[in-house]
Amino acid sequence: MQDFPLFQRAAIIGVGLIGGSLGWALRHGGLAGEVVGVEPDATTLDRARQRGLVDRVASEPGAGVAGADLVVVAVPVGSFGEVLAGIAPSIEAGALVTDVGSVKAPVQGEAERLLGEGPAFVGGHPIAGTEDSGVEAALGDLFRGALCVVTVTETTPHWALERLTALWQAVGSEVVTMAPREHDRVLAATSHLPHILAYALIQTFAALPERDPLERFAAGGFRDLTRIAGSDAVMWRDIALANRDPLLAMLDGYERQLRTLRRAIESGDGEALEAYFGEARAVRRRLSGRRQE
Repeated sequence: MQDFPLFQRAAIIGVGLIGGSLGWALRHGGLAGEVVGVEPDATTLDRARQRGLVDRVASEPGAGVAGADLVVVAVPVGSFGEVLAGIAPSIEAGALVTDVGSVKAPVQGEAERLLGEGPAFVGGHPIAGTEDSGVEAALGDLFRGALCVVTVTETTPHWALERLTALWQAVGSEVVTMAPREHDRVLAATSHLPHILAYALIQTFAALPERDPLERFAAGGFRDLTRIAGSDAVMWRDIALANRDPLLAMLDGYERQLRTLRRAIESGDGEALEAYFGEARAVRRRLSGRRQE
């Protein structure tokens, strides 16, 4: 726990998995003098308070962010602009505003348009989470050992970047800085495409006429590949639409790979298949080695 807080008052808009986990880390790490949870749903607010994720709750966003020197918008990407427009008049000049979304370029544009020159916006994306969502899924140590991308532009104030970096480091994350568009391209390849493929694989299985008797065999590798298809549908709808162009480029590349495999299988080219699988296996082992390090 810090000797003194980084922020006097932190307001978190959305106290689900990410927002609730950050609230817990801010409170119990002594990083904020007060943590305010902002949600329209009274039941969610009650649970957030009962679980010790926040100190105080507010159902009205403008009242919730009043007096806060840190405002975290932890809502689906598709709702970011509407939420920020609603709270912008109530945010203090000099406050640090950030988000936790998986797409950064559209969010950066909305923030620049809506906030003006009073508060400072710096985008954030903790690469942490589970397939579960909601206030009950919040975890106290969710960010420990995780990467967190902080996005910067030519106009990002140095003080704001320093404070947000200090926050994520204090909750146990390793901070990496990127430009918003670079972030979106990287995440399209490493996160967004895998989620889309997991949903498609589940739907392929669901469309089989003999699905029911096959379900007992959907274990092991099938479970591993499709685990992330249990993620929140609204969140991933918004991500797919907000990061459309980089994601479409990744899907184009994946379709080319499928066509290569299809041709080899159709022609009975075992040599080509073995070479293809061997190359993929080598890449996978290199990735596993880096994670282990």
